[in-house]
Amino acid sequence: MKRRPSPALSDTADLLAPLAPDAAPSTAGVEGHRDRMRARLLKAGPDALADHEMLEMVLFLALPRRDTKPLARALLDRFRSFAGVIAAPVAEMLAIDGMGESAAAALKTVQAAALRLVHTELASVPILTNWEKMIEYLTALLAHEHVEQARVLYLDNRNRLLADEMQGRGTVNHTPVYPREVVKRALELHATGLVLAHNHPSGDPTPSREDIAMTREIKAAADALRISLHDHVIIAGSRSLSFRQAGLL
Repeated sequence: MKRRPSPALSDTADLLAPLAPDAAPSTAGVEGHRDRMRARLLKAGPDALADHEMLEMVLFLALPRRDTKPLARALLDRFRSFAGVIAAPVAEMLAIDGMGESAAAALKTVQAAALRLVHTELASVPILTNWEKMIEYLTALLAHEHVEQARVLYLDNRNRLLADEMQGRGTVNHTPVYPREVVKRALELHATGLVLAHNHPSGDPTPSREDIAMTREIKAAADALRISLHDHVIIAGSRSLSFRQAGLL
């Protein structure tokens, strides 16, 4: 039987070419997608990108060699929105397949930058005459917390922000706050006014009996030292409740 001649080296390459992995075209496709998103962001601003695209761009900074679209989609499936993703606890982020500390740090950097921006805007104006800015800040800070967190805004005699401090973290429906510690810190800061704030992870801003009792205790302690308790705000997702507006203070 006559043997068929072996193919030349160039012929072998031609035969194997269709079997070569398609990594290069895929990478080029990912890069093109990122370039288009980057161009839209720079030309039209952040509103030009959907939530998953914003996440892709942030994750790309931490994972430059990966296609970040599947990870962005997985994060949105778990935490529902861009805000929900960046506000999620790190431990819950890391439970998502493909997430690592670098990616989590990138997302938390975005959250920190957003909060710092709103905080800076709030600190430059009298709080009581810029109610919407205060609610915007507290919502950004507390709306996506999974457990209750109590905070106190300490104000100077012009109702400008001296400090915003966390007084405690609790469970999904309770946070201990100690009136003595609140007024002690007010004296240390030479604050003349306070605004209390905490969140309800349930999504219902209705104050509990414990919320009302704690507010009255803090008001009594503050009044004794001529410190004004201006309000107590409950943040519950996109909803909020003011004790003063509700006639509870």
